[in-house]
Amino acid sequence: MLHLRYFVAVAEELNFSQAARKLHMAASPLSQRIKDLERELGQPLFERTTHRVALTPAGAALLPMARDVLDRVNSIPWRLREAVRPQRSTLLIGMPAGVHPALRDRVRELADAGREAYELKRWPGRSTGLAEAVRDGRLALALVRLPVADPALGIIEVMRERLGAAVPADRFAGRESLTLDDLRDLPYVATAPEALPAYFDEIDARLNSAGVRKRIRINSSDYAGASELVSGGLAFSLTMLSTESPMHNYRLENVIVLPVADFPAELVTGLLFRTDRAESGGDLADLVAEARRIFAEELSA
Repeated sequence: MLHLRYFVAVAEELNFSQAARKLHMAASPLSQRIKDLERELGQPLFERTTHRVALTPAGAALLPMARDVLDRVNSIPWRLREAVRPQRSTLLIGMPAGVHPALRDRVRELADAGREAYELKRWPGRSTGLAEAVRDGRLALALVRLPVADPALGIIEVMRERLGAAVPADRFAGRESLTLDDLRDLPYVATAPEALPAYFDEIDARLNSAGVRKRIRINSSDYAGASELVSGGLAFSLTMLSTESPMHNYRLENVIVLPVADFPAELVTGLLFRTDRAESGGDLADLVAEARRIFAEELSA
């Protein structure tokens, strides 16, 4: 192996003195080692003159083979570590649309904390479907918009996000907040029910009881559809107030999001898991214990 390393160094430098410096040895013993290798292989590997060093046809043929052998030898330590390391399992965590960046950071922290034992992969979906997937075991965990009522599932509340009204910017230029009176002439637009968290049913009922009764209902599950109506001055909708929320990516021109002073509302996100799998001896006990530590302090935005 040492002879092959010496050979590759000289072949790359085509200069015995430079190769020797690279190998931290003198040129004379390096030259001798190359002669030993040539004698063992029965082939001249270099053409040497006082002015140049060049590979022979045999040397040119040996170079890729030597590099391949050395690469394989160099990979032995990490391949051995992989061979004896306990096999990591792949676990899935459900992620709804518009997860706040601070919450994503916590998910990455959870993945990093357990990377020796498992690989945590994100799986997209809507809250209802994600909760069902946790219950039937397809997902280990899921971030979902609360409420979720299922006695089989444990919940850690992980984030509260204030909601504001997405309104036409030209109509409310210069305003820093709104009231329900400001919104009564505008229809409230709600996307398809299956696309929204259950909490928005409560929002709809609260708006109705407060006198905001006009509605535009669209069948599209794409949040951009509501933004189109708001941008055109035809309606308002409710969305995350924080400008860091990815939901603001759906905003079009002529749309601003303002707090509604007399209509406090916040969307709560929870981390779901199956209670029986999180109990002592359960296959997710360590993962959920780590999640409780990382998500111990509820985020707000």
